[in-house]
Parts: sequence; C-alpha cells; structure tokens
Amino acid sequence: MDDLLSEKEQIEKLRTWWSEYGGYVIFGIAAGALLLFGINYYKSSRLEAQLEASALYESLTNHVVDGDLDEAERVADQLGTTYANTSYAAQSKLAIARLYMDKNRDQDAADALTALIDGDASEELRQVARLRLARILLYQDKPQDVVDLLDGQESPAFAAPFAELLGDAYYALGRIADAEAAYQAALLDPLAQGTVDQQLLQWKVLDLPAVTPDEPAVDPMSEAAEEDAADSTLPDDAAADDTGDSSLPDQPEEAVE
Repeated sequence: MDDLLSEKEQIEKLRTWWSEYGGYVIFGIAAGALLLFGINYYKSSRLEAQLEASALYESLTNHVVDGDLDEAERVADQLGTTYANTSYAAQSKLAIARLYMDKNRDQDAADALTALIDGDASEELRQVARLRLARILLYQDKPQDVVDLLDGQESPAFAAPFAELLGDAYYALGRIADAEAAYQAALLDPLAQGTVDQQLLQWKVLDLPAVTPDEPAVDPMSEAAEEDAADSTLPDDAAADDTGDSSLPDQPEEAVE
C-alpha cells in the first residue's frame, strides 16, 4: 500500500514538473531541430554553390584556351557577382587577366589583377596576382610602379621572383647597385630553386654596368686658374694673335713732304 502511494506521488510530481517546464523542453527540442536543419541546409547550399562555381570556372578556362573573350568575360562576371565568396571568383580574375594579355589588352589585365590584390582573396592568390601585375608593369615601362608594388613584401615562397623583378625595375631606373643587390638576393634565396632561372639571373648580374663613384664637384676658381695656365702655354704666334699679327708685312711709310 505504501509502495502504491509512493508511485502515485511520483507520478503527481512528474505531472507538476511537466506542467511547469514541459513547454521549455518542447521549445528546446524544436530549437535544436531547427538549428540542426539550418546547419545541414547551409552546408548543403554551400556545397552546391561550390559545385556550380567549379563548373562555371571550368567553362571559363575553356573559353580562355579558345580565346573567346566575350564568353570569358560573361562567365567571369557571373562568378564575381553570384559566387563572390568562393575561391573560384578570385581565380577567375587570374584567368581573365591571362586572356587579356593574349589579346594585347595589358591595362585590362592590370586592372583585373589589381582588383584581385585589393580584394579578400587568400594571401597566396594575392601574391600570385602581385607577381603577374609586376611583370605587366615592367612590360608597360613602369619600373617605379613595380618598386612601389613589391618593395617591402615579405613572403618566403615569392621572395626570389619578387627580388628578380625588383632588380629589373632598379636596372630600368638606373639604380645599378640596388639592382645588383636584388639579383644577388634572388640567387642566394634558399627557395629560389624552381622559382627563378638562376642561370639567367647570373647573366643579368654579369651584364650590369660597373658602378662608378660620383664625380667631385668642380671649383670654378680652379677652372679659372687652369684657363690662365693654358693661356700661358700658348705658342708665341698664338700669343701674337691676341695683340696683333707680327707676321704681317711692314706697311710702307708715307713720303714726307
């Protein structure tokens, strides 16, 4: 009898607890189910977006290989707007820049690479874009822009090619000592193997003109002294030219009346 009463008391306590907290339990279960559904939906939609962007990027590369600029620009714009948060949007700028260069539209290529550098792409893609942009700037005869773009960049994987391009830019600017230092830095970089042509770099170093110290300023007083010394060493006939030519025949004297 006591056991039956105890069981009834437990059931009554459970009913009382459920009446007070049952709504919270149901809400928690529903919220957890919705959260789990949202996470799965987000992952699914993100995976779907990645697959669609991958398919678009593949079509872009085909257009680039075929040289179809109009279709390539259309696909690149779609990737940049619809799938801007994917890595394929950033990679599309590298691809379209290459096609622009094939079409001799170097400024359009430079603009596409600049947009990639200024965007939120991965650091590796941005460094690749920086490397290609520096080459375009050298092609456009803008060595100072190359220096502004690459100077101070610290990236071990790109240090050697960056140094070589800086050397080319310094050479174009007439900064021979800086050019040699940049070439030497590229040659001595431990990761240079496979990233730069070391034999070509050595030829670039050998082809650099010799660095000569600046000529001292000339004292104008010493110039005047040198001119006086030069006048004093003139031959007699030259000195005579300054006062009158002594080799002229004597003029006949007029008859005296």
